[in-house]
Amino acid sequence: MHFDVITIFPDMFESWLDASMLKRAREKKLVDISIHNLRDFAIGERKKVDDRPYAGGPGMVFKIEPLAKVLSKLRPVESRSSSTGLRLKKKTKIILFTPSGKQFTQKIAQSLAEKEKRIVMIAGHYEGVDERVKKIAKDLGLALEEFSIGPYVLTGGELPAMVMIDAVSRHIPGFLGKAESLEEKRHGIGMPVYTRPEVFEFKKKTYKVPPVLLSGDHKKVEEWKKKHI
Repeated sequence: MHFDVITIFPDMFESWLDASMLKRAREKKLVDISIHNLRDFAIGERKKVDDRPYAGGPGMVFKIEPLAKVLSKLRPVESRSSSTGLRLKKKTKIILFTPSGKQFTQKIAQSLAEKEKRIVMIAGHYEGVDERVKKIAKDLGLALEEFSIGPYVLTGGELPAMVMIDAVSRHIPGFLGKAESLEEKRHGIGMPVYTRPEVFEFKKKTYKVPPVLLSGDHKKVEEWKKKHI
């Protein structure tokens, strides 16, 4: 899976990309993530990426010129198959984060992991992006969908991009090590869990692990789990 993120704040991704499971997945080449600074595609000496909306309104809007340039660069490319010799088009999905977009869910994350090979995310800012980007994407042969990661409004699309990359990557074979590690596939999602020590004392109070979990009685343990799902 290849992820591309179009952003005006590329530095926000540096430490995140170099941490934990995502770092290991990149090292094992399970995922490839490219961050594209929209300002690199801006026109003029000041590299301006935003402007005031026509007909008035608060805030600024991402300009169409730099977006068109970067999408043109990331459009599907043909590659020759080593087995058949045929030239194949690499499928690319464009995702635009907007408050009015489709609610991103676990089911969608799994579907994207299974069906897509390359996902390009536009991390908008300010009052959004020039609406013409949708038509340009279509004319470039790119499928564009709008998503929201929740029923709230954020200041930019960088956090949604990170959320989507994380959620989708978990479904890529080998990312978690074992398929059973997917929390949604385990029995008892959301169930309370405990670990050592069995007894923990804190500020003159004692906190204990439920005795049934220490009993070794598998039947009673299963009954306890069912009650707490």
